[in-house]
Amino acid sequence: MGERRMGQSKGGNPLFAAVYDTIMRPLEAWSVRGQRRRIGDAARGRVLEIGAGTGAMLGYYTPAVTEVVATEVDPHMLKRAGDKAAGARVPVVLREADAQRLPFGDSEFDTAVVALSLCTIPDARAALAETRRVLRDDGQLLFVEHVRSLRPGVARVQDAVTPVWKRIAGGCHLNRDTVGAVEAAGFRLENLWRSGKRRGSIIQGRAVPR
Repeated sequence: MGERRMGQSKGGNPLFAAVYDTIMRPLEAWSVRGQRRRIGDAARGRVLEIGAGTGAMLGYYTPAVTEVVATEVDPHMLKRAGDKAAGARVPVVLREADAQRLPFGDSEFDTAVVALSLCTIPDARAALAETRRVLRDDGQLLFVEHVRSLRPGVARVQDAVTPVWKRIAGGCHLNRDTVGAVEAAGFRLENLWRSGKRRGSIIQGRAVPR
């Protein structure tokens, strides 16, 4: 399930924001928590987090990070991120912004982080292109996402369920090719982990600008 409501109406979704952390708890415990930790350990310098949602990543950043600018389009999600931002080990700035139109100049950030948001952004490739624009040439993109499975049976179920699922889950797509989108946006994959013996639906990795 996507953590961010990119491309939603300006008012956002207060009900979904209220229940999001509860809905996500099983997935966090099963797989995502460890992947968040890896991302937090690898982040450095000035960090842009795309679609920070309720702030689930904010507690994982280390002092190697000088500042996190956490963006989120849904103001209700962003409000709930406030407590987590206050408890983070690094300075955090919360910013209401759409990933498809980032309000930053070129090459402003050392690290970009996307964690369970690309499934929900209406145009993920546009958001990744914007991320590439604001990232320095020697920067890095760190990500953890759920994607279309490489197991044909599971993938068929994801394809069938997605039209309904995205209506009830804030626009979340279960079947996106996020690896392809990252590469199409001008990044080169340096490492990629995939659940389920490299055939599952959770991926985590690092990419650098080409």
